[in-house]
Amino acid sequence: MITVALIFFPLVAAFVMLFIKRQQAELTAFYLALAELGLFGYAATQLSSNPTALSLDVNWLPFGAHFAVSMDGISFLMVLLTTLLMPLIITASSSGYYSNRFYALVFLMQMALVGVFTAMDGFLFYIFWELALIPIYFICLMWGGEHRGRITFKFFVYTLAGSLVMLAGLLFVYLQTPGDHSFLIKDLYTAGQNMSDEQQGWVFWAIFIAFAIKMPVFPFHTWQPDTYVTAPTAGTMLLSGIMLKMGTYGLLRWLMPLVPMGWKMWGNTAMILAIIGIVYASLIAISQKDYKRLIAYSSIAHVGLIAAGLLTMRTEGITGGLIQMVAHGINVVGLFFVAEILMERTKTHDITAMGGIRGVAPKFALLFLITLLGSVALPLTNGFVGEFLLINGIYQHNFWMAAVAGLTVILGAVYMLRSYQSVMLGETKQLTEGFKDLDTNETTVLLTVSVLVIVLGVFPKPLLDIVAPAVEELLQVFQSGLIK
Repeated sequence: MITVALIFFPLVAAFVMLFIKRQQAELTAFYLALAELGLFGYAATQLSSNPTALSLDVNWLPFGAHFAVSMDGISFLMVLLTTLLMPLIITASSSGYYSNRFYALVFLMQMALVGVFTAMDGFLFYIFWELALIPIYFICLMWGGEHRGRITFKFFVYTLAGSLVMLAGLLFVYLQTPGDHSFLIKDLYTAGQNMSDEQQGWVFWAIFIAFAIKMPVFPFHTWQPDTYVTAPTAGTMLLSGIMLKMGTYGLLRWLMPLVPMGWKMWGNTAMILAIIGIVYASLIAISQKDYKRLIAYSSIAHVGLIAAGLLTMRTEGITGGLIQMVAHGINVVGLFFVAEILMERTKTHDITAMGGIRGVAPKFALLFLITLLGSVALPLTNGFVGEFLLINGIYQHNFWMAAVAGLTVILGAVYMLRSYQSVMLGETKQLTEGFKDLDTNETTVLLTVSVLVIVLGVFPKPLLDIVAPAVEELLQVFQSGLIK
C-alpha cells in the first residue's frame, strides 16, 4: 500500500494546487514535493525489512489486467530519483513566472512517472506511460519558447507513435499467455520467452523503438534538441532529469527479460545505434554555441552510453546503467539550471557572448564547476562510478564497442570544459560585467546538486547494495529464457 500512496499522493497534490492562489503556489508545491519525498523515505525503510508492504496486486479489469505495483531495488532507484529531483525542480522554478496550473501539471507528471517505475502489469505500465506524456505536452505548449506549437507537436507525435507500436508488441505477447490471458509481468515474461525466435525479434523492435524514442537513441533523437531548448527550463529538467529514464528503465524491466532471444538476435544492432549516438551527439555538442542546446546533445551522448551498457545484459553494465541514471538526472538538472541562470542574467545562451563570470560571481563559478565535473565523470564524482561500470560492462561484451563508447569520456570533457572556459574565465564582456552572484534559491539548488555529486561519487555503496539483488534476480529470469 505504501507504493500506492507514492503513486497517488502527487495526484492529490495536483488537485490541491488547482485551488491555491498564484502567490502561494510555489511554496505550497515545494512542501507537497517534500511530503512525497518524506513518504518515499518511509518506503525506503521497508525495502529490506518488510518488502511485502511495497507490493499490491488486485484484479482491475476483466481481460486480465491487474493493478499490480511493487518496488524492488531497480524501481527504488528510479522512484528515489523522481522524488529527490522534484523539490529541486520546483525550487529552481520559483521565480513567480509559473502559475498554480503549472505545478498541478508537474505533480500529475510525477504521479505517472512513479507509476511507470513501479507497475508490474503490462497494461498498467502502458497507462502510466501515456499519462506521463499529457502534462509535459501542456507544460511545453503553454510555457515554452519560440515555435513551441510546432516543436511540441513533433515531440507529441514522435512519442505517441512509439507508444502505439509498443502497445502492439505488448498485446501480441499478452495473446500468447494461456487461458484467459494476463498482463502480469511474470506471465508476460513466460509467454514472451516461449515464443519463437522470429516472433521475439519482431516484438523486440516494436518495444525497443518506443524506448529508443523516449531516451532518445540515434536515429530516433531528432525531436529532442529543439524540445529541450524550447521547453521552459523546469520542463526541460523534467524531460531530461526523469522522463527519459522511462526509456532506459523500460529496456531493463520490460524488453530484455521479455524477449531474450530477440535480444540475442538484435541486441548488438541496438547497441551499435546507441554507440553511434554517443559519438554523433558529442561531435555536434562540440560545435554548439548555444549552451542549452549543447547540454541537450550531451544528454543524448550520456544516455547512449547508458543504453549500450544495459543492452550488454551483464551485471556491470546493468549496475552501471542504473547508477548512471541517477547521476545523469542530478547532473543534467544542475546544468540546465545553470543555463537558466545564464539566460536570466545575460538574456542569451550564446557561449561566445559571455566570459569572465568567475571574477564577478565566484560562488556561481564554484558550484557550476562541481556540477560540470560530475557530468564529465571526474573520479570521486557521481558520474565516474556509473561510467566506469558501464564501460567495463561494454568491454566484457565487445572490446571495439567499448573503445568507441569510451570516447564519450574524452569528447565530453572537450565540450564541457571548453564551454566553462568560454563562459566563466577570461575577461568580462559587456553582457557579463554586471553579472549578479547566486541568490538564496539558486544557491540552494546548485549546492544540493554539488553535494550529491560529491557524496554519491565518494560513497556509492548504499546504492550499489540496494540494486544488486534485483539485478541478479532479473538476470536469472533473462538467462532462463536463453536456455529454453
